[in-house]
Amino acid sequence: MPALILIDRPAIGMPGDGPAFRVLPVGTPVITATDLGITRGDGIFETVAIHDGYVHAAEAHLQRFARSARMLDLPEPDLDAYRDAVQAGIRELGPVKDAFAKYVLTRGEEYSGVPGARGFVHLDVNPAWSRERTTGISVVTLSRGYARDIAETAPWLLQGAKTLSYAVNRSVLREAVRRGADDVLFTTTDGFLLEGPTSSVVLRLDGIFVTTPPESGILPGTAQMDMLDLLAAEGFTTRIRDVTLDELAAADALWMTNSQRLATPVHTLDGKDVTVDRELTDRLNDQLLRRTV
Repeated sequence: MPALILIDRPAIGMPGDGPAFRVLPVGTPVITATDLGITRGDGIFETVAIHDGYVHAAEAHLQRFARSARMLDLPEPDLDAYRDAVQAGIRELGPVKDAFAKYVLTRGEEYSGVPGARGFVHLDVNPAWSRERTTGISVVTLSRGYARDIAETAPWLLQGAKTLSYAVNRSVLREAVRRGADDVLFTTTDGFLLEGPTSSVVLRLDGIFVTTPPESGILPGTAQMDMLDLLAAEGFTTRIRDVTLDELAAADALWMTNSQRLATPVHTLDGKDVTVDRELTDRLNDQLLRRTV
């Protein structure tokens, strides 16, 4: 049974007494038709994985949430309120093996004339990702429409913030389906690899595991960094650096990572077969599921 938590005071300094949040019946309206999160996509969110009641990378997600708020000049989110609201949602959800929580902060009412913010948390059982985590997915590359240095030259475009403005990310996934693929890897106009619409990317190049840097305007991935930490602990060499499209084509293994699917191997890239390292993938996902930090 899903769970819904309304956060009445989602930002630091908001007035009010009593608990900062309320558990509501699922389906209760919590956003109005004039909320800027709905009308303008003016807000942020995070999605965290929950395994056996434990939130994976909880603090990393909360810090990324606060970072996104700063990038959008939103009110500073009350991370304690969100942290406690997620825990309340887990209790409402009950004993579930694999679940997720999505928490949101919007700028609030567009026409009220009063500065404010609105927040909520929604929790539910995770979809079954066993096929994606084992046999893998097919991916196509699509241009993001800008150069690699966009975050430095045009920071107002908010590249690297996790905003509610997801129309482009949904559009490219539909384009992937039209091309017979499951997912997308974004590329720059000057020949570099970025990330997926909902995932980070890790490549194996000549035995070295490489991922793209946040400085290129991508979202810093939590599962991405945890995967690199696990690989380093096993003695593998890891690098965070720019990756060219020629290097992408030469990779001998490729993974898309996010909090829900974890390390998802890619078996086909732009119609060409990619080797799936099933043994390593299974081992990494087993460890990612058992994370305690």
